[in-house]
Parts: sequence; C-alpha cells; structure tokens
Amino acid sequence: MTIFPRQRSGSSGRRESAKGGRLAVLDGLRILAALMVVFHHYVGYGGGGSATDSAWGQPVEQVFHRASFLGAYLWTGVCLFFVISGFVICMSSWGRPVGDFVRSRVIRLYPAYWFAVLLTTAVVTMWPLVRQPLPPEQVLANLTMFQEGLGIKHVDAVYWTLWTELRFYLLFAIVVWRGVTYRRIVAFCSIWTVAGIVSESTKSPVLEFFAMSQVSSFFVAGLALYLVHRHGPNLMLFGIVGISWIVSVLYTLQHQVNVSRFLGRVDLPTWPAVLLTSLSYLVMIGVALGWGSRIQWRWLTFAGALTYPLYLLHETMGWTALRALYDHGTKPWTAVAIVTAGMLVASWLAHRLIERPLTPRLKVGMTKSIDQLRAAEPLPQPATRPRGIPETVTTPWATSFTPRDTHPPQQPAPDSR
Repeated sequence: MTIFPRQRSGSSGRRESAKGGRLAVLDGLRILAALMVVFHHYVGYGGGGSATDSAWGQPVEQVFHRASFLGAYLWTGVCLFFVISGFVICMSSWGRPVGDFVRSRVIRLYPAYWFAVLLTTAVVTMWPLVRQPLPPEQVLANLTMFQEGLGIKHVDAVYWTLWTELRFYLLFAIVVWRGVTYRRIVAFCSIWTVAGIVSESTKSPVLEFFAMSQVSSFFVAGLALYLVHRHGPNLMLFGIVGISWIVSVLYTLQHQVNVSRFLGRVDLPTWPAVLLTSLSYLVMIGVALGWGSRIQWRWLTFAGALTYPLYLLHETMGWTALRALYDHGTKPWTAVAIVTAGMLVASWLAHRLIERPLTPRLKVGMTKSIDQLRAAEPLPQPATRPRGIPETVTTPWATSFTPRDTHPPQQPAPDSR
C-alpha cells in the first residue's frame, strides 16, 4: 500500500468530491475540535484569573491542577476548525455560482447565531455571575455579525472566529464569482500567503483586514488539501501546505505565549501547542489522501450537526452555569460533566427547533432575492453575428460591413493644398 496513492480520473475519491459527497470523518473532526475548545474554556481557562471573571472564582490551576495544564493548550481546536473550513468551503463551492455560495453561507451561519446572541444576552441579564450584559444597541449590532468591524464588543468572545470566517468568505467569493478551478485556487492560495507576509512586514491595517496574516495559513492549507483530495497529491500542493504549516506554527507559538501570560502561567512550555497544531495538519492530510473515506458512521453526521450550536452556546452560558453549580457545592469535574452535557442538549435543541425550521424559510427568501437580482440585471448575452461574417472577424469596425463589400471603408482624401 502506497502512502500517496495515485488518483486516476475515474477514482472513487475524485468522483466523490465531484459529486459533492459528504465526508463523515469531517463531522467527527468538527465535534472533536469543538470539544477541545469547550475543555479549554472550562478547565484550561475558566474565563479569567480573578474571582469576578473566572467561572470558578479562582485560577483554574487551583481547581484542576494537572488537567488545567492540558486545557491551556486545547484552544488549538480553533486551528483545526479553520483548516476544515478551508477544505469544506472549497469542496462545497466547486461548480456553483456566487449567488448560491452567498446563500449557502447566510443560511448556514445566521439562524443558530441569532438564537445564540439572544439566548446568551438573556442568560447574562438574568444571572450576571461571570459576565455582564451589553447595552441593547450593542446586542443589535451583534446580530449583524459585523460587530468587530464596527468596533463593538462581542456578546460572547468566541464570535471572533465568525468575523474571521466572514472575511475569508468575502475573499473566496471572488474566486467563486470567476469560477472555482484548480489554477484559480492555487493562485488564490499563493497570493493570500504573500499578502499575509507583506502585511506582517508593513503593518498596514488595511492590508491586514484582508490578509489576516495570523490565521490565513490554516484556510490556505485547507484549500490546498482539498485539491489534493480531488486531484491527487503533488509537490506544488504539498509545498503550499508546508509553507502554511510553518506560518501556522509561528502563530501558534505567539498565541500560546499570550494565553500563558493571560493565565499568569508564563512557565508553560509552548511545544504542546505546536504539537497539537501539527497533529491537526497531519489528520487533515490523511483526510485529503482518502484515509478516512470509509468511515461512514451515522452518528458522526448527527454529531456534526451539533458542532456549530455547541461552539456558539458553550462559553459564556457555560461559565455562568459552572459558577452557579460550584457556588452551591458541586464538585468541579461533576460540574464540568453536567454543563458539557447540558450544552450538548441545548445544541441539539437549537439544531432541531431553530436551524431546521428557519433554514428552509431563509433559503426560500434568499433564493427569491437572488433570482430577482438576476432578473433585474440579466447577464449580457453574446452578440449575434450577422449572416456572412466569418467567425475570425473580431475587430469592432468589421461588423459595419460584410465580406461582400469589395472595397474597404472610404478614407478621407489627403489635403492637396
């Protein structure tokens, strides 16, 4: 068995991607990444080091001891999320017009997000144990998902990743508009990587808005790995992945230093974070090479449906619930188990009662809006060629006469004076 199997045009892996087949293993990786982040927020971070900010009223290392060491590194689940996002966006947008791409992103992101913003606001308003509610106008701004760009705080801090995702979609929509192809994806990955390097060197805030130099490498790696999955591996694609891994490691090192400093644990080594980021890359390389294509467990699809609501709901509401349980004498691990299970149930309810009913209705509304836009400004049709003009005639003036004209257009007589 070869490590890098050669993919023929009729291979099952490529046929699966071309048809837009679902990779169940990605659902499993998504729920794994979400649970990593949950563990980090509950056991490795806790909300802060002070009594008012922390879900435990004290630093997490005083509550969980050695387990808090592992939890301090599991923020890297976000890194896995971003690589998966690049892979999935490339897969789902292949062969689709830009209107369908925009519609799919809106109906995927907003229903659960609106619910999470309103529910989190209600919880912290009634029980401001760990976080305080934002003013109403800031909550309204959060409903747009553009609050970070407007300079407004997030209702829940985890929403920062959504602002990052939106900017990625904005950039990638240009590729979708032109048509997703192998060459355009490679060009996009190359240009975005160079833009991130230039942004780091120039410190231009305008360029950084689009370049996203800190995290763009994860999306680029995901895009390149989908090309590996669809077309087979080659040196160029793995070169893109390798460069992205190096940039991602640099980001991981710096972010882990910031996390450790914020936790007041500057003695924490950085190598575990690098190891986890590297494992994310290795796992996704395996997915790209088809190693997980035979995994079709039904529960993975169910778990994947819980991932997005779980990510949106778990942090601030989870800290509030942990604080309430812990203050009433519940043991820390028991509280973590209860709250994690409660967040999974809440995620299922959000998927069942919010996403499933609202998504079809929002899809219908978006489809009508896009169809109306297309009908109002139809795409220009190619000009019809008058009879008798050969196809090779392409100059604008040539359409003013036919080949039956034996004389060229009259030129003005030279001035003889």
